[in-house]
Amino acid sequence: MGVFFRAGASGAVGVLLSASPVWAERLDEPGEPVWTWGSAYTADVIGVVDGAPSRAGRFLDNLDVALDGDLDRQFGWRGARVHVSLLANGGGQPNAVAQTLEGIDNIEVGSPGVRLYEAWVKQTLAGGRGSVLAGLYDVNSEFYVTAASDQLIAPPFGIGSELAATGPNGPAIFPSTSLAVRFRLGDPEGRYAQVAAVNAQAGTLGDDGGVDTTLDQGVLYLAEAGWSGPVRVAVGGWRYSEGQDDIRDVLPGGDPALSHAQGAYAVVEGTLFEAEDQPTIRAFMRLGVSDGDTTLFSGGWQAGLRVDSVLAARPASTLSLGFHEGVLSDKARANAREAGVRFARAEGGIELTYADTFGPVTLQPNLQWIYNPGGDADRDPLLTAGVRLILALH
Repeated sequence: MGVFFRAGASGAVGVLLSASPVWAERLDEPGEPVWTWGSAYTADVIGVVDGAPSRAGRFLDNLDVALDGDLDRQFGWRGARVHVSLLANGGGQPNAVAQTLEGIDNIEVGSPGVRLYEAWVKQTLAGGRGSVLAGLYDVNSEFYVTAASDQLIAPPFGIGSELAATGPNGPAIFPSTSLAVRFRLGDPEGRYAQVAAVNAQAGTLGDDGGVDTTLDQGVLYLAEAGWSGPVRVAVGGWRYSEGQDDIRDVLPGGDPALSHAQGAYAVVEGTLFEAEDQPTIRAFMRLGVSDGDTTLFSGGWQAGLRVDSVLAARPASTLSLGFHEGVLSDKARANAREAGVRFARAEGGIELTYADTFGPVTLQPNLQWIYNPGGDADRDPLLTAGVRLILALH
């Protein structure tokens, strides 16, 4: 058994991430399964312990159930696979206490409920060197993602806030995806390039309005190219086809001017140290920039370390340390000044978390220190503490 975390984020306040399981049940015997399914339940208790008038914690949870199928072996559709996953989220909203811009827990959602998270078909091309995917799709499953940051709970480690805060309802990431087409060409270990066209209006079954098929809000285009190996390096860019409300500029009649949100990012990650019977140390760095016209953020960066097998007697023990900063745009700072708030250059934080697995249960205590919370230069830093439990249900 194992667990794989896939990062995702949504919204300017309370950016989010999903934990996706890989526990598989054989549904077709004998030999390799045609269909596999997995499920994981994640429960967090997290809250502010210092630096805010209210020192309170919140409970929140996430149930993820996924089904994957080989359509080649099942129906003779050569090179095709299907993936469907459901989310059920509940509990409180810890960021209502912390009042940060980027959030403190990556399974927090604005509206609890059950959603169809992903539902897509992938067709391999060029003898397995390429693929095309279509359906409900989380762009952060393949774009702007670093595996070395997957254990960290703070939302910016899933996807940069300068992209996570865009779109009419956030981009197609946890917990609400949208219809997309993605094309990828390259080798699993080597050079690759990928592009995607995604409905800018995120929404899925379980959300108000369900899946949007009109494209009235336009399309989010993404592109990424890189090299995967002992060190992975990638650069990417994104742009919305339709203008969105500018956070400061207005038209002569007083309505917000429309601006095309766009940006770029770069990621690098790799192994710093690996030896038999020794801890493995991996590192990551990410940098993102955007226009800063339609959201509070003009960019941001994240960096950190992940140490696997920290304790020799506990092979599953893992320690992660991460640093993040969301850079506030000039327009956001100007708006804050007019509202009587002294915005800092950025909101940022440091996270330290440890995880260990005991049978089907993973326990993960977590500490975060956040400076300039809410972007307010006059607020005291926050200290949050929490614990995450992940249960492999099968």
